[in-house]
Amino acid sequence: MNRVLKVVAGVVVAATALTACGANDQPSGQGGSVKPGGTLYLLSDAPSQQYDPAKSSNLVVSALSFVHRRLTSWKVAPGQDTTIVPDLATDTGTPSDGGKTWTFTLKDNLKYSDGTPIKAEDVKWGLERSFAAAFSGGLSYHKDLLSPGLAYKGPFDGGKELDTIQTPDAKTIVFHLSRPYGDWNWVASTPAFAPVPKGKGAEPNYGEHPITSGPYQVEKYERGKEGRLVRNPNWDRKTDDTRQANPDTIVTQLGQDTTVISKRLIDDSGNDQAAFGLSFASPAQLAQIQANASAKSRLVTSESGALAYLSLNTQRGKLADPKVRKAFQYAVDKAAYQVASAGSARLAGDIATTLITPGIAGREQFDLYPAKPEGDPEKAKQLLAEAGLPNGLDGLVLATKNENSFPEKAAAIQASLARAGIKITIKALDEDTYTSEVDTKGLSDFDLTLASWQPDIPSANANIQPLFQSTEIGNGGYNESRYNNPDVDRLITEAQATIDPAAAAKKWVELDKKILADSAVVPLIYTRNSFLHGSKFGNVVIGRFPAYADHRQFGLIQ
Repeated sequence: MNRVLKVVAGVVVAATALTACGANDQPSGQGGSVKPGGTLYLLSDAPSQQYDPAKSSNLVVSALSFVHRRLTSWKVAPGQDTTIVPDLATDTGTPSDGGKTWTFTLKDNLKYSDGTPIKAEDVKWGLERSFAAAFSGGLSYHKDLLSPGLAYKGPFDGGKELDTIQTPDAKTIVFHLSRPYGDWNWVASTPAFAPVPKGKGAEPNYGEHPITSGPYQVEKYERGKEGRLVRNPNWDRKTDDTRQANPDTIVTQLGQDTTVISKRLIDDSGNDQAAFGLSFASPAQLAQIQANASAKSRLVTSESGALAYLSLNTQRGKLADPKVRKAFQYAVDKAAYQVASAGSARLAGDIATTLITPGIAGREQFDLYPAKPEGDPEKAKQLLAEAGLPNGLDGLVLATKNENSFPEKAAAIQASLARAGIKITIKALDEDTYTSEVDTKGLSDFDLTLASWQPDIPSANANIQPLFQSTEIGNGGYNESRYNNPDVDRLITEAQATIDPAAAAKKWVELDKKILADSAVVPLIYTRNSFLHGSKFGNVVIGRFPAYADHRQFGLIQ
């Protein structure tokens, strides 16, 4: 979500950055080229970094790929569609039985950081771990397909295996899905498909000292302070075409204040010259950056990507009435949200009216609730009155994260809703608390949540299923609107089972319209993400999908 982003190291690569216009430039003042070696710093406002693949929702291009490989991966480049490529597997999988069975073969000479061989049974074990309640929180596209109704509860209680995954030998893994599924090769690039040595990882803090398959291993992890990665001596570059693995050491500094991160990177001194800010630049920070020629040359902005949205808890109070929820579509001032996000529409991203984001094949542009960018509070009041609420709504609580300027964006939502007679209070939570209180609980104590969603794979499936299928309510799922519609569940299954991409795309568009007609969420904007980095930090590349820099290409300008 959340949500979450290739060339061989040692090759001299020009340092590039993506500007707000979506082009590639050589940032001024960054003479030289990226070379292997050195220590790279990642500055994070989050208190933790998740290195347990079962608990992670990291995209392929993000930090988890430093330490864990998956069966498949992505090839990402500016101005090009993202394509699927092999990672641990020799190819991107072979479907049979109409898409119900998928077979993968592991490459030769794959080893863990402890020197032991990576086996097919380890990929199976890693997936089995993801079903255990203690390891919830990660992406779950695979779960219902491998265990309909989520009957399987993991390998730790009685040692039961998941018999829908077969490993006839050390290099072959066969998945028997409950139904045809055209995106399974993309799903195989999600974190749970990282191998974990069979029998390992029973302890809740496994993510602090995992046995890794990627080019790095965890030397040190201290929540709220630091995660330090050093090279994995058993990683074989010859088997991995997607990771440059340029730096010798990667240090993630955790729990940093976003304003301090921005100041450090603008000042560009000492180790901060070799640093990258993981948090999005805020409107105030963007104004400072635009006024500083050096910093401006080191700002990287994506094309429109993630969907920012306001979830309406469909199981709570007056919000259970669709007529009440539709008033929110007109009450929200999306133009004000753009300003709160980045100071301007250009840097913030276009106003959103659909759930499927730009860049996804088969997407259709439509607007079920046409209004000015500033909204239509009078129309919202009218709808509330028609729903039996002539005096509006009071006492609603909106939960959001306290990072990436979400409190400021929530304040813009609060102000615009007030115009329509909808009064809310804001509760900003740190990421771990938000996950616990909003995503893990079955029943939420909040009426509204403000979040953004970057699809986990470039398919409309990844826009719709995680946010609106009823199986994603609680237990670490992301259905924050608690939307439970059996007809939508059925249509999601039908779309997923449609192997032909064009036919599937039409079904996803129908779902987009159906869910929005129920007003489970209010689409706000398709966000552009802006990141700042130091003058010695190179290879900051953002492709057409996703809207995040590809960590795998990072390196230092020597």
